[in-house]
Amino acid sequence: MYLTEAEKSLMDIIWEQGDMPAKELVRLADERLDWRRTTMYTILKKLIEKNMVKNENAEISCLISRKEYENMQKKGAIRKYFSGSLPEFVNAFIREEELTDDEVKELEDIISSYKKSKKS
Repeated sequence: MYLTEAEKSLMDIIWEQGDMPAKELVRLADERLDWRRTTMYTILKKLIEKNMVKNENAEISCLISRKEYENMQKKGAIRKYFSGSLPEFVNAFIREEELTDDEVKELEDIISSYKKSKKS
């Protein structure tokens, strides 16, 4: 799922503030983004359609955390550009960037931890 720049701007406010009354979101969108009420509600409607947020009784609640959204974007990029192959992604990355010893160790630790969790 992809968010437009406007949708992401509104989500940034929601992620930062957490659940809030719609009136408060209107105020914050006006203050931070210089948006009118109608603009905010138009973008909010799109976010609701994308199942990012819900609006119940004029209370805006987040359905997907920033971290979940970012992980979805990362996985989507790997699927799109590397046919879903994580090894292809890593190979492409390390061909372009020289890894430090610390980065190599961190990757080894991640793989080792993953292997241990699979055995459990």
